[in-house]
Amino acid sequence: MTATSTEKRVNGRAVAEPGFDAVALAKAEAIRTEAAAKAEAARIKAAGEAEAEKILAEEKAEKERIANERARMRLEKEQADHAAYLARKAAEKAKADADREKTEQAEAEQAEREQQQLAEQERSERWWKWGARGIYAVGLIIAAPVQFMHFWDRERPFLIAAPALLEGLALVLAFGAAWAVAHRRDVAPYRVGIMLGAIIAAGINLYGGLYDERIGFNAGLIGAIASLGGPIVLMAYEHGIAQKADGIPSFRERRAAERVKREAEAAREKARAEKQAAEAKTAAEKAAAQARAEEEQRRRDEDRKTSHDEVWKVADSLRSARGSQYVTEQIWAEAWYRVTGCKTVGITPEIEAQSRSAQARMKTATDAPIIGDFSLVESQKGPRAKKDPNTPDGRRNNGGTPPVRRPGDSAPHHPIARAQARLEQKKD
Repeated sequence: MTATSTEKRVNGRAVAEPGFDAVALAKAEAIRTEAAAKAEAARIKAAGEAEAEKILAEEKAEKERIANERARMRLEKEQADHAAYLARKAAEKAKADADREKTEQAEAEQAEREQQQLAEQERSERWWKWGARGIYAVGLIIAAPVQFMHFWDRERPFLIAAPALLEGLALVLAFGAAWAVAHRRDVAPYRVGIMLGAIIAAGINLYGGLYDERIGFNAGLIGAIASLGGPIVLMAYEHGIAQKADGIPSFRERRAAERVKREAEAAREKARAEKQAAEAKTAAEKAAAQARAEEEQRRRDEDRKTSHDEVWKVADSLRSARGSQYVTEQIWAEAWYRVTGCKTVGITPEIEAQSRSAQARMKTATDAPIIGDFSLVESQKGPRAKKDPNTPDGRRNNGGTPPVRRPGDSAPHHPIARAQARLEQKKD
């Protein structure tokens, strides 16, 4: 039925005139209101589901972004670790190469120094060898004519071979000494023979210079020196070669070895002294620690004996029976358990009873209902049902209008609150 301009309206709604069917209008209005409420509820539900899907999508996108970011950071970390590992390996390789090059260079320099030293030794030995032989030859040139003049006799011409015998004796014995050195034989007899031959030749030259006017003193003296000098120089050369062949150290080498030995002995003495000082220090520290431990043990024993005489008697008995020097913590714990019955040292039956009484009072005070003006505060309702985390909150998407409350939305009252309410109703 279409409303006319003369119909009555209350709060924007048409009011049935007398003669109209009010029941039909009320039913129609109820149907319209229910349809509007259902439509609004469906719209709110759809909006909530859309918002929930949007939030879930955003959360999923955020999780994927975080996962990708973590994967990127993990990849960067692995790349950085790999780069650091490569750099470390390159540095180690460069260091090893540098050390190897340095070692090879040092070895090459050492080999070069040894080669130079060997070349210098060979050069000096060659000069020394030919110098000694040259001096011997010069001495022979000087001494031989003096001896020829001394032994020349027209009536006995065979004596002209005497100088060759005297000078040749020393020369041949020098060759024999060289052979002995080369074959690692004793060279002392050859040296004695060389010196005897040289002395005889020198004596003859000096005698000729003194008593033969044809020779003269100067020629005889220089001839004697030449007869002695050449064999002595050659014998000195052979002596050095023999020492080198036998491995006999020189005076310089012996002095260096003595110095090294003294330094090593001084180092050993220093190490021995340091070791003795360290051992003395350790012994002193151990003695001090032992003294402190004994003092602490005496203090602990006196305190326990004074404060817990009954437990101490049992502990001392256990100590004596077990052959222990002191009442150890294990013995004391066992004695405490034997006397008090408690495994926790320091707790007695009185302390345990007092503690349990306090715990019982605290439990009673905590679980008892609240009686008085604040009896309904924070205790009148039971635990709320857990809300599904995916359920959208309608208050965020409906313009600030609270949702329609329906029966059963509120949590039921707690049984203690209901009992308290009944007691208060009885009192009233």
